[in-house]
Amino acid sequence: MYDPLPKNAMHSIPDDPETSTYRFIIVAAKRARQLQGGARSFLPSTSKKPTVAAMEEVRRGLVKYDDPIRDAAIALKNA
Repeated sequence: MYDPLPKNAMHSIPDDPETSTYRFIIVAAKRARQLQGGARSFLPSTSKKPTVAAMEEVRRGLVKYDDPIRDAAIALKNA
């Protein structure tokens, strides 16, 4: 039986072609720090924990991020 979702789909960023769990964790951790620092959440949250809110925001693709290493690798590949 074919499963269309990768095993780590719950812990990956929607627009990440590599579906990297590590990238998800880094982006969610940075977003959680922003929320702890007073940033407004993108979602009406029932959770008071910034880590849970940050993970949900990242999972839904609401958090924008830059990956300079991946961008440089893509630029080299396309050059």
